[in-house]
Amino acid sequence: MIKDIASINNVPTLVADNRVGAAKGPAFGEVLTRAIEELNASQVKADKAVQGFLSGEVKDVHQVMIALEEAHLMMQLSLEVRNKLVEAYQELSRMPV
Repeated sequence: MIKDIASINNVPTLVADNRVGAAKGPAFGEVLTRAIEELNASQVKADKAVQGFLSGEVKDVHQVMIALEEAHLMMQLSLEVRNKLVEAYQELSRMPV
């Protein structure tokens, strides 16, 4: 009998957890923050590679070019994602209420 009462007290939380469309992954803000941090890290890595090459510490031009291209591709990707988000926002704002 006591177990039945304890399980009834958990019903609201069980129902809330099983809602249709409930988010089960990380929040959008967390994903965005992580992506921006990765973008910044790639830019810093590319800058350090160029500085190391110019100072003579790094002899391999290929590693410098790989770091630069990686940073460039990540920047292009982030700009395209931003453009799509702005486009989606504009589309939503044009919808009649």
